[in-house]
Order: sequence, then C-alpha cells, then structure tokens
Amino acid sequence: MVDVTPKEPTHRRAIARCKVLMKPETTVAIANREMSKGDVLAVARVAGIQAAKRTSDMIPLCHPLLVGSVYVNFEIGDDHVSVEAQVDAVDRTGVEMEALHACATAALTIYDMCKSVDRAMVISDLALWEKTGGRSGTYRRTDDVVS
Repeated sequence: MVDVTPKEPTHRRAIARCKVLMKPETTVAIANREMSKGDVLAVARVAGIQAAKRTSDMIPLCHPLLVGSVYVNFEIGDDHVSVEAQVDAVDRTGVEMEALHACATAALTIYDMCKSVDRAMVISDLALWEKTGGRSGTYRRTDDVVS
C-alpha cells in the first residue's frame, strides 16, 4: 500500500456511473416494482452503500476509509437503468474506488434481481465521472469520453 500517513486529511468526493442495458419490458417491471425478488432499486441502493463501506475488503491495496456519506441513485430509461454513486469522506486518500465499487455492486444487484426475466442484460460504461479533493485537485470526465 502507498504510505498516506504524512498527508493531511481533506474532504474527498468521487462520482462513478454505469448502465445496465436490458429489454424494455424489464425496465417497465423494475419501474412498476413487479420483480419477484422485490424492489430492485431499493435493494440495489443498499447493496451499493454497503459496497462503498467495504471496498478495502475487496480491493487488496485499497486503504480502509471512514466513509462519510454514500448516495446511490438511478434513472430508468427505455432500455436501461443508469446508476450513479457518490461517495464523500474526510481522509488522507481519495474515494474513487469506493464510488466505482458502489456503482458496480448496485449494477450487479440489478442484474441479480432481474436475471430470471432477462439474462441478456449487459453492464456497461463503468467509469469515474468526477473526483475532488486531495493534492491532484479536481477531475471531471467529459461526455464525449464515455457514452
């Protein structure tokens, strides 16, 4: 692991996004809460939050952080669900991995809860969209980098 002990804690924020591509009838079932396993987006939100808090357990060289807040939000499109995870912390290292892990886990949860009706789903475009804080400053992805 990288030694971060000499660094001063600062406010860190990261936003990650991805999409779960699916049949239009699957998005309708999610929106109408008709999936047999329950409320897909509520369960996926909790899974994403848990994932952000446990990132260092899954990513071997990732520092354990005291996560201050996690927001996992969804937008249902005609043939996809967009996932966005935002993680904030005051610490010595960034929260990019926590945001990416939360986003990916929320997407995997959507897949798990909907696979009985749509095994052809695809999780795509997982990317860091924004990062603030720390020595390297602010990073913002532009729309033309990832669709």
